[in-house]
Amino acid sequence: MTDWTPYTARAKDWFEDLRNRICAEFEAIEREAGSDAAFDYLPWQREEEGNDNPGGGVRGVMKGKVFEKVGVNVSTVHGTFAPEFARTIHGAEENPQFTATGISLVAHMANPHVPAVHMNTRFLTTARAWFGGGADLNPPIPRDEDTEEFHAALRAACAAHNPTYYERFSKWADDYFFIPHRGVHRGVGGIFYDHLECTGQDGEESGEVAAWERHFAFTRDVGSAFLDVFPRIVRRRMDEPFTEADRKAQLEWRGRYAEFNLVYDRGTLFGLKTGGNIDAILMSLPPQAVWN
Repeated sequence: MTDWTPYTARAKDWFEDLRNRICAEFEAIEREAGSDAAFDYLPWQREEEGNDNPGGGVRGVMKGKVFEKVGVNVSTVHGTFAPEFARTIHGAEENPQFTATGISLVAHMANPHVPAVHMNTRFLTTARAWFGGGADLNPPIPRDEDTEEFHAALRAACAAHNPTYYERFSKWADDYFFIPHRGVHRGVGGIFYDHLECTGQDGEESGEVAAWERHFAFTRDVGSAFLDVFPRIVRRRMDEPFTEADRKAQLEWRGRYAEFNLVYDRGTLFGLKTGGNIDAILMSLPPQAVWN
């Protein structure tokens, strides 16, 4: 069976590098808008009784002129799932010990014409090892041009690896980012994937490593596609005039976003159940929202 430790380290390095490039690009956009806003970074350590190496992460948050609130988190954590929660995690019933490394990003924008966005990619090991993640666009006021460009970037990233990925993963996003009690989708979609397993024929280690390399390459391309397309959309919309009615629509939409993340989002639950940093877990919540 493969020792995933060096592969976890490679994934961690990539997620941190992607974080650095995304944050630099978002700060550059703030400079273009005449703002000196920058990310504040807060390291945190996870705690777990009897665990000498529980891991932790870094929470990065910026509040600026264009980005009303954007959080970019990276973490690498190790531990043991509680028995009840282990039954809900892929492979954890066989082995409740886990390692997880990943990046998570949520941006809430000042201008209602600039879509909010979510992006997350991760690598997790229990008795099994797999990648998951995706990106989805969440505009309060949808614009066809932005939606089509965002999907086109993710479609191209998928097509470079598997001709079935985009159709499968875009449907998965539509199904996942849905608010049942409202009967509405959270946004205009994107892609969502999970349990891309690193398995080889008959459990051969060489096959596991080859699968890891394939899925890691795909996960990198998802992150790179996001970094390419989202700043273009921001720059296109950030100077558009908006009305009080537009702002009202944005704040009401943000309430729906908050409802999904607090009630249905699996990443939120994972963080809370594994002793993650509360502020990092809940950084996805908007700075302002209304319910009428």
